Amino acid sequence: MGEVLELDCVVIGGGVVGLAIARELAISGREVVLLEAEPMTGSITSARNSEVIHAGLYYPTGSLKAELCVPGKRKLYDYCKERYIPHRRCGKLVVASDEREVAYLEKLLKQAEANDVNDCYLIDGTELARLEPQIKGFAALVSPSTGIIDSHRLMETYIADIEAHGGAIVQSSPVLRGALLADTLRLSVGGRDPVEIEASLAVNAAGLNAWTISENIAGLDPATIPGRHYAKGCYFSLAGRAPASRLIYPVPEPGGLGVHLTLDLAGQPRFGPDVEWVETIDYDVDPRRADKFYAAIRRYWPALPDGALQPAYAGMRPKVAGPDGGGGGDFIIQGYEATGHPAYAALYGIESPGLTSSMAIAERVKSLMLA
Repeated sequence: MGEVLELDCVVIGGGVVGLAIARELAISGREVVLLEAEPMTGSITSARNSEVIHAGLYYPTGSLKAELCVPGKRKLYDYCKERYIPHRRCGKLVVASDEREVAYLEKLLKQAEANDVNDCYLIDGTELARLEPQIKGFAALVSPSTGIIDSHRLMETYIADIEAHGGAIVQSSPVLRGALLADTLRLSVGGRDPVEIEASLAVNAAGLNAWTISENIAGLDPATIPGRHYAKGCYFSLAGRAPASRLIYPVPEPGGLGVHLTLDLAGQPRFGPDVEWVETIDYDVDPRRADKFYAAIRRYWPALPDGALQPAYAGMRPKVAGPDGGGGGDFIIQGYEATGHPAYAALYGIESPGLTSSMAIAERVKSLMLA
């Protein structure tokens, strides 16, 4: 056996959540190395989403999503201001297309208030038409604290903080397998320069690959690894100007928040994601899915022209609950008590609102492992 590199803290996965965790650990004074399997950080799930700062409306009270999204949102807005990260608190409207859906908006308002989101309110169709003349609906829920962010600039700033506090990021370094030792974790890392690592603390924040990492760690109880499900979501871009200045969401569907209108910071519109439960990961966008997009979008924007949608990109949501379980599922954040080992933390099902919650998730991981 060759030389083993001894390290303090290793974070596996360089998406927005892994970067946030590495940043938090580095700022706390730990020596941190982040291992990213891809040639670039943030190039998988973190690069294939709506770039929305979520308010925290939908999640069941007491869930980790609710518990971490709301403070995460506040921390993120403060961080964006402090570090000049491009963002905009544009607000969003959740639109009821008919009278039947108004009951859902009323329920959602109560859920938001239970989650300490106290700035939402209901408007009728007349007020909706005044705010957004092209958007049609029977009523809408207004969420003023929803926003959009340049996720790549956010990750670049997390990286700058990691490096400023002595941390290192090593790309093209996939973790192949591991083994739990008495109080450390041995990792075999591939890539151009394979290496064996022994870490005092390892955090599995590998997103879509988190399950595989854990499955390949000898000595880890398989019962600690939850079920794995993939929900693919396609996005379509719009040829032309956005029909609204705010984000427009329909009433949610199982597994997602429905085909919604989001904007980038340049004002360019895109629609998505839809929900397709799949067994394998792929990012192809089938142009034929546009047919369902037209039908879904015209429920709140009837004037959508034929031929206006173009395939854009697809993302994969790592979920711990599949369609048989309602398509929801909470974040799972396991410290040493849950993994059964003092050196190992693991995160599963970190989908939306993972970006919004990233700083709060990082603080939670630190508190679980460094208490």
